[in-house]
Amino acid sequence: QVHLVESGGGLVLPGESLTLSCVASGGTFRNFAMGWFRQAPGKEREFVATINWMGVTTSYADSVKGRFAISRDNIKKTVWLQMNGLKPEDTAVYYCAASEGGLGYVEGPDYDYWGQGTQVTVSS
Repeated sequence: QVHLVESGGGLVLPGESLTLSCVASGGTFRNFAMGWFRQAPGKEREFVATINWMGVTTSYADSVKGRFAISRDNIKKTVWLQMNGLKPEDTAVYYCAASEGGLGYVEGPDYDYWGQGTQVTVSS
């Protein structure tokens, strides 16, 4: 059983930065594609970023492109989401997800495992 635990969320001012972490246990992390999704109150869950198993290929939602960066360390079994220039519209619960498929995916159903989420609030 794969278990994902996110951390690093919090309350920040607009323009500030946060780094989210997701640590995996169980399974073979180095084979997984990893993704970050978010869900704001009253809205559907949406794709944020994904990285393939090698950490070579990444993809981002247009809304975060140029501000967010996803990275991973297969030895530490960890994936990060560096978020810069945060905006109030980035406020959401952020979820880490793992796919046994290995490639980067933008659709939630392509992921097999999910974390519990970490709250990010951007407000002045």
